[in-house]
Amino acid sequence: MARLKLFYATNRAHVKGEKGSRRRPESYGQGFSADGLENLRFGRLQLSVDADRVRRHLNGNTPIGKGNGNELAKYLTGRARKPEAISIRTYREHLPEPQASDLNQPDEAVWGSLEMFAELQEEMRAGADVLVFVHGFNVDWFQAVGSALALQEMLNRAPARPSRRQIVVLFSWPSNGKAIPYVSYKSDRADAAASGPAVGRAFLKLRDFLVTERSRARDGASEPCDGTMNVLCHSMGNFVLQHAIARLAEHTPGRTLPRLFGQVFQCAADVDDEVLEPGRGLGQLHQTAHRVHVYFNRGDAALAVSDYTKGNADRLGTAGVASLSRVHNKIHQVDCSPIVRGAVEHSYYANGRVNDDIRLSLDCVDPDDADRPRTRPNPGIHEFVMA
Repeated sequence: MARLKLFYATNRAHVKGEKGSRRRPESYGQGFSADGLENLRFGRLQLSVDADRVRRHLNGNTPIGKGNGNELAKYLTGRARKPEAISIRTYREHLPEPQASDLNQPDEAVWGSLEMFAELQEEMRAGADVLVFVHGFNVDWFQAVGSALALQEMLNRAPARPSRRQIVVLFSWPSNGKAIPYVSYKSDRADAAASGPAVGRAFLKLRDFLVTERSRARDGASEPCDGTMNVLCHSMGNFVLQHAIARLAEHTPGRTLPRLFGQVFQCAADVDDEVLEPGRGLGQLHQTAHRVHVYFNRGDAALAVSDYTKGNADRLGTAGVASLSRVHNKIHQVDCSPIVRGAVEHSYYANGRVNDDIRLSLDCVDPDDADRPRTRPNPGIHEFVMA
């Protein structure tokens, strides 16, 4: 047996574990934290797994190439549901004045976020980058853990070139994890909107941490860190991101958002196809990153349901942005339709050549590099087609 480690943040309510302690929860449930929608718990977990079985999935063949992240996620989800296979530890956190703002807390306040950022910083100094993963609709806590760990293992399985290790940090919001038509989708969409400010608050904490560390590094009090923070949002996780960016903008002086991330990936995004245009919900997203990547699939049945039965506008994850000429040139989109078929039509980011392409972007490989499993049909236009 091997043990996989995962960092996480969540605004889900904890399920009481050992002696009812929040420090050692058994898991997390479908509702929000009892301390409020924006209350975040930061932690890390370890999951015992069969190393040979993990390796078989990482090397498994799929219709879109080598590496079956979806089957690996199913296996890891099953393991996460077994109490004897998983151990969860939260970072110590105590807020003496929960109604006060973050900047107005007493000096003795303890922030779990800062403890986790410091631990991640040490990992990054040792040669790792960080990818924040926000899951989508109809995902319970165990599925979120399984998907995040599968993504982490897939991204680290065999990079095309020598590169930095990828550490996935899961943000899990209270998606219901129940495929009840209409009811669960509507509930999850409301919960996603309500969870956005919690993610935005985490981004603000990250901003303040980075500012402090850069100042300390200039003064010689801290060793510089060369690592990069990235973000990958799947499906309705992009709606969480939309509301997180609104919160970030609300608390950012001036008109430009801080550059926090290297790469942002929007996979099978369940948001409007005009959302990245100026003045729209994610119109400032490009300011937070070196590049934004939109992966879409015209045959995505899950998003077709969102379009036609939920009364939503055309989805970004179905055919990409409404007009590339109206979005910033840092936004690149990738059409996965030619290669994606069957059961993975909505979660293709975790498999084969699509996952390989995401890894190459994390390694800052040129968009037109020969190692890329894609082509650019129209030179000068930032749209690519998977091959």
